[in-house]
Amino acid sequence: MEYISPVYNVRSVPVEKISANGYNPNIVAPPEMKLLELSIWEDGYTMPCVCYYIADKDTYELVDGYHRYMVMKTSKRIYEREKGLLPIVVIEKDLSNRMASTIRHNRARGTHNIELMSNIVSELTKAGMSDQWIIKNIGMDKDELLRLKQITGLAELFADKEFSLSKE
Repeated sequence: MEYISPVYNVRSVPVEKISANGYNPNIVAPPEMKLLELSIWEDGYTMPCVCYYIADKDTYELVDGYHRYMVMKTSKRIYEREKGLLPIVVIEKDLSNRMASTIRHNRARGTHNIELMSNIVSELTKAGMSDQWIIKNIGMDKDELLRLKQITGLAELFADKEFSLSKE
């Protein structure tokens, strides 16, 4: 089957059916949020948010686009103009891969909150993702991964007696 990128299937979804994920470490300062609101006001939504569909709840969880989503929720003028509909695309991935997608999207364009990044590394480790998987899928080097594991202070992150970040 030929792969078709999600961007070719943009949907308009009521913002009330969308929720933020609990693992996005990206932070936008207030001046940049004001600029984002102005940008969306002046240019419209030029990029859809990325979501995962939760069928049993008929809702969507954000993978990428939290700040564009927040503009829709907090700017009355944009909400009214857009009729409360947020442009989204849907990806089908399990939670660990959604977390990795969020990080890849963020790292390609912004800065990260270290505490939240450490929490993500912790969650991925607890979910059984190997160091090599984390390095490959969220685009960090072995030293950064080690530092983030150390920041959490959780011994369980080092529980695998063969902890190694070799280039296997």
